Parts: sequence; structure tokens; C-alpha cells
Amino acid sequence: MENKKERCYTYSRVSTAMQVDGYSLDAQKDRITKYAEFQGMEIVHEYCDV
Repeated sequence: MENKKERCYTYSRVSTAMQVDGYSLDAQKDRITKYAEFQGMEIVHEYCDV
């Protein structure tokens, strides 16, 4: 029997222009991706609010 990965969507956001120009979105995406991999999840779509 094949174990299918749980599918998930990611959502990242920032609230200030400084965060957009800084590292915040990239850092969020990196942590979310690592968490999903650790949990055995498949990211099927990423949402982002700037």
C-alpha cells in the first residue's frame, strides 16, 4: 500500500514595506517549506500577500 503525502497550501504575508524589501517573505517560505518536508507534506500551491 502506497503512502500518499498530505497535500497542503502555504500562505505568507508581510505588513510593512520594510519587510517586503528585507528578508521576511523568503524566510517565511523557507521555514514553511522545511516544515512541510519534515511532516511529509506536499505543497501544491503557495499564496503570498505583500
